[in-house]
Amino acid sequence: MRRYVPMALLAVGLAQAPLVHADDAASQPAKPKRKVHVGKTVKEGVKTGAYTARDSIVTFGRATRSFFKGGAGAARKTWNENAAKTKRTAREGGRATRDAAQK
Repeated sequence: MRRYVPMALLAVGLAQAPLVHADDAASQPAKPKRKVHVGKTVKEGVKTGAYTARDSIVTFGRATRSFFKGGAGAARKTWNENAAKTKRTAREGGRATRDAAQK
């Protein structure tokens, strides 16, 4: 029973958060400084998130395989190599998202 109380309070708090700020948003309309292409930006952002999540799962799987085949040292080496690739993918995706927003 005790586990569900904090989760219920969190859910209630998150549900009410947009209601509190709705008055502020209505009184001051947002004016973007430059033209933003929302559709392309969202598409690039979703692609970036999906590719990064995929790479993270692959990193975990390869490191686990290396642990059982070669021990902790091999797992650490595999983890670091794949983590670097995931980081590159995320940064490239971030640049693509930024470029899509500005074009």
